[in-house]
Amino acid sequence: SRCQGSGWLDDLQIHGWDSDSGTAIFLKPWSKGNFSDEEVTELEELFRVYLIGFVREVQDRASEFQMEYPFEFQGMAGCELNSGEAIVSFLKTALGGLDFLSIKNDTCVPASEGGSRAQRFCALISQYQGILDIIKKLLLETCPRYLLGVLDAGKAELKRHVKPEAWLSSGPAPGPGRLLLVCHVSGFYPKPVWVMWMRGEKEQPDTQQGDIQPNDDGTWYLRVTLDVATEEAAGLTCRVKHSSLGGR
Repeated sequence: SRCQGSGWLDDLQIHGWDSDSGTAIFLKPWSKGNFSDEEVTELEELFRVYLIGFVREVQDRASEFQMEYPFEFQGMAGCELNSGEAIVSFLKTALGGLDFLSIKNDTCVPASEGGSRAQRFCALISQYQGILDIIKKLLLETCPRYLLGVLDAGKAELKRHVKPEAWLSSGPAPGPGRLLLVCHVSGFYPKPVWVMWMRGEKEQPDTQQGDIQPNDDGTWYLRVTLDVATEEAAGLTCRVKHSSLGGR
């Protein structure tokens, strides 16, 4: 078996997981939030023990639950700070890319996509009330306290605004008499950005936007293209709107 893990704050990865040593990798100087080294070590040990136990339990019961190798479990747990200052916690898992089960408060809830297998898994998990109690505490107490602490510890970086740089190029010709205009926008932070090919004040509806990609320095990059007839290329511009530009 192989285990991978990571920790994220919105779109920013702030933790990795060393599966060999069973320890967290802190990717930012503020990744521990306001937790002490002792608290972090205690959490690492908790995750390590339960991860090992979960893997062993699944392996021991693979045939009972009619699991065919290879299979992949995915889990996501965390908490969200909403606009009203309310914090909502969650834990959900998937099996083979399909929703499997979730934990709400201290109750296991099978997903409809998980079928009878998810129902049997929940019945098994419900026998371990002590584990459910610990999960409830992690979700409802530990996670919210950590979230508020890490938002405060990392506020200088999280609230920064970095202006984008933009440049134009051409891509491979889509066909005879046509041009592929490419607008590159890079180095911006935070992630939300608006980029559009324009003719005067008119947006060009055939603008194609790629996925926003991370740069090595934590900023973002976006590529936006427009396929046009060669004679129509003159007068086209690429317009960028970002919070760092003050609404421009």
